Amino acid sequence: HKGLRKQLYSTNAYSMTEIDTIRHLYHSTSLLPSELAVLTKIKTQSMSQILNKIEKLGLILRTPSETDKRKVYISLSAFGMEMVKKIKYDREEWLKSVIEKKLTPEDMELLAKALPALHKLIENK
Repeated sequence: HKGLRKQLYSTNAYSMTEIDTIRHLYHSTSLLPSELAVLTKIKTQSMSQILNKIEKLGLILRTPSETDKRKVYISLSAFGMEMVKKIKYDREEWLKSVIEKKLTPEDMELLAKALPALHKLIENK
């Protein structure tokens, strides 16, 4: 749905791979660029370009490994974490308002009954 997509990303400034990278970082403490490349199914060189872009935007931090100076761990910055939380909040508020405006009480009941099945689909990706 176009409205949901607009709310989800709030700007078209990010590619799907950039958003996927940010999502993986949100769910992990820190990852190596090579690990992010595997998770997002892209080449390490392409991941390097993505990390450079989102670093310039202040979304990530690079922390050298204490045991191997060739390795650098990537994590979301405080600003990156806040951005993800705001986008999630905005998306949830938008969805809540659409449900309240568009669905009848019967529709809402049907949706509530369908949610467990939808969660199973999401968990098996």
